[in-house]
Amino acid sequence: MIAFSRKFILPVIEKNRMGMKYLSLYRFRHHLEEIGWFRSRENHLAVDIDGKPLPWYTYGAISFLEKRVKPHMRIFEYGSGNSTLWWSTRVVSVTSVEHDLAWFDYVKKKIPSNVEYRYCELVDGGQYCRVVSEYKNRFDVIVIDGRDRINCAKNSLGALVEGGVIIWDNSDRDAYCEGYQHLLESGFRRLDFYGYGPINTRSWCTSIFYRSDNCLEI
Repeated sequence: MIAFSRKFILPVIEKNRMGMKYLSLYRFRHHLEEIGWFRSRENHLAVDIDGKPLPWYTYGAISFLEKRVKPHMRIFEYGSGNSTLWWSTRVVSVTSVEHDLAWFDYVKKKIPSNVEYRYCELVDGGQYCRVVSEYKNRFDVIVIDGRDRINCAKNSLGALVEGGVIIWDNSDRDAYCEGYQHLLESGFRRLDFYGYGPINTRSWCTSIFYRSDNCLEI
């Protein structure tokens, strides 16, 4: 995936005004405008064209989830921000754990009443990754988008309801291979969404790990 910025696209469009390349780039630029990529880039926030919060996942994953998330669901997420706000408008409850105290204090002012927002100091292999294990068979979706991700994944399985799924962002990173393998060996299958998303000028991958008869009906 080639990363385009407004500064790059416009001169190329001008240079190729009479060719098919111009038409292709124009359509791509128009698509980026429609989905709010330029706005997210300029504000350095994961938002859509109207400025509403989006998760910082790939657009393909966001689009897929929008059609399958149900109001009765309970969500747990490692890592917080606009994803917390996005989930909170779609499900009955969100439990979110954050390790960055300054960011926690900033986001805390915005969260609605259906969000349980928790700060936990980060120590690899410590309490942070074990917070999810305090909940038994509770969550339909667990999002791994924070720190110490391999240990978070290993501690997450007991907190999922039957048919629960795990969303793992930045799942193109080889550093997390042990975590991916743990989930696969635990009976999960993997659905990858490669592409671009809010803010970034590079593509990446967001993956959904799921088993049979899962809540997203994959």
